[in-house]
Amino acid sequence: MRAIFVQIKCEMGQAYRVAREAADTIPEMSELFSTSGQYDLLGKFYLEADQDIGLFVTERVQTLPGVKDTYTLIAFNAFSGGERGA
Repeated sequence: MRAIFVQIKCEMGQAYRVAREAADTIPEMSELFSTSGQYDLLGKFYLEADQDIGLFVTERVQTLPGVKDTYTLIAFNAFSGGERGA
């Protein structure tokens, strides 16, 4: 599995509707956050290694009613906090 992050710009007043629709219809979605700035939502999706990212974004995310634009980031590695040595 690999993670991708998709920033989603929505039509005016549609961010919560888009978020609900994504949560209900996209099983690859791990988390979806409302954000401030240029984009309204930030989604974290886990795709199979052989799954086509472009096809996933264009067919599953961009086709959600109320989506105006997207910006996709591909993640290479995940890092997390933990104990730190002295």
